[in-house]
Amino acid sequence: MLDDDGTQCVGTRGFCINVDWIPMTDTIGSVLGEAARRNGSKAYLRYRDEVFSYADADALARRYADGFAALGVRRGDHVALMCENRPEFLWTCFGLGRLGAVAVLINTASKGDRLAYYLNQSESSTLVVGAGFVERIGALAEPLPHLRRIVAVERSAESLSALAAFDCPASELAALVDGSAPAAAEVDVVPSDPAYILYTSGTTGPSKGVVIPHSQPLGIGRNTAAGYRYTGEDVLYTCLPLFHVNALFYTCYAALAVDATVALSPRFSAQNFWAEVKACGATEFNFMGAMANIMLRQEPSRAERDHSARLAMIVPASGELRRRVRERFGIEVVSGFGATETFLVTMTDTDHPAAKAGSAGRATDGARVRIVDENDVDVPAGQPGEILVAADDPGAMMSGYYAMPEETGLAMRGGWFHTGDRGRLDEDGYLFFIDRIKDVIRRRGENISAQEIEAILLRHPTVREAAVVPVVSELGEDDVAVFVVSEHRNTRDPVELVRYCDQEMAYFMVPRYVHFLDELPETANTRIEKYKLREWAAANRAELWDRERAGIELKR
Repeated sequence: MLDDDGTQCVGTRGFCINVDWIPMTDTIGSVLGEAARRNGSKAYLRYRDEVFSYADADALARRYADGFAALGVRRGDHVALMCENRPEFLWTCFGLGRLGAVAVLINTASKGDRLAYYLNQSESSTLVVGAGFVERIGALAEPLPHLRRIVAVERSAESLSALAAFDCPASELAALVDGSAPAAAEVDVVPSDPAYILYTSGTTGPSKGVVIPHSQPLGIGRNTAAGYRYTGEDVLYTCLPLFHVNALFYTCYAALAVDATVALSPRFSAQNFWAEVKACGATEFNFMGAMANIMLRQEPSRAERDHSARLAMIVPASGELRRRVRERFGIEVVSGFGATETFLVTMTDTDHPAAKAGSAGRATDGARVRIVDENDVDVPAGQPGEILVAADDPGAMMSGYYAMPEETGLAMRGGWFHTGDRGRLDEDGYLFFIDRIKDVIRRRGENISAQEIEAILLRHPTVREAAVVPVVSELGEDDVAVFVVSEHRNTRDPVELVRYCDQEMAYFMVPRYVHFLDELPETANTRIEKYKLREWAAANRAELWDRERAGIELKR
């Protein structure tokens, strides 16, 4: 489809489900308060044996806002949150939203330099940390000059002892939010105020903190719920981590939009999945493609049909994966395309044409999509290029990258977000994702920067050069392969190298495959020819040392 200015674009005139796109005028606090007034004692959150009503959620958010305000947190302050899936995660986010403070969500796999970078780059003045991650905080070698206070999620003598080493006061979350704090003063929060900072992998540089305004998660929740026809009778189950947008925005905020119920699981377990889905009465759940493939590899059982789930949102989802999930589990599959910086840009529904089964759908109402070449010039329908995204409502997308104006300007040049993903639009406006242009690897739902892994590897005393490339995983998405040039031939020890990586990086970043070379292939300008390494790895996988085949277990 051609826009009025002649560019190839799909948007308000090309979408698979008509969702009214209304600029957001609400904030997290106001939406939660209205939902509580509508629903009262109706369940908003189920977690294990606990049930929290909409009224409970609103009251807890207010109590958390009071507690953080009494601690000294003010509008605009950055509060880092490193915590596993549990109700306190949501109440912290909602309470900070009421104060106009910003929740900096930390991936719980983070450790070492990467963890210190998140805390320092975000300028977080408060850290809320679960007991399982206190040891990692205490082990940080870098100073944390912005940190003024720490809050331990669980009461633990070990936690408080470890936190006492920091030159700032440590308190307990339960005591902070026990209701004894005075009511916080009302804060005039507006939809454009920042609510979250989430880190997305860097490509040629460090990870970038995506600044997310109040309007973005609220818009995602509303449009996801409308597009996939959620109602107040639905139970939306998620076992994905709350520090990612999928679980938090596309499940928890989607439930708020239509008065549905969230069923939260601590983590994904293939063994317990169907029992959890049945026990909570789930009607919908979200998956990453690798998780769906893991479930399809399980032995068939009666439990996989003995449930109330009708719909699964799986990203990415090929036509073959959709068919297998539907036929085996009796569940319809929907999908879409988006990013931390954006929203549900394209979507497929249950009436998706069979001929378009491999696509990510057409643009949602209010979304605009272009495919361009390396000069940002639009390409004809069917021709691949970089996927560019824009929205009719600016509040639907990120405000920018925190303290990175150059990176923000580059990503948003010309008023379009440059995704760094390659795809094509067919003649009917359906988007087909092809691969990533940027140097990012996708593994089990995590975006991994090859550059960050390489930087850590190059600090190893025996590594002279390193190049990281993706290798297609048997579960879908990618596995990480590293090609290494050692200082000496007698230092080529893949086990020792992987153990080092396990200490220095998040578990999902640790390479699965290792291969030693005398030299890396380079261009005349000394740029590493990674395409040659990718091609060789794909053709010679059996020659790669395989961590999984060697039985090496990683720390979580």
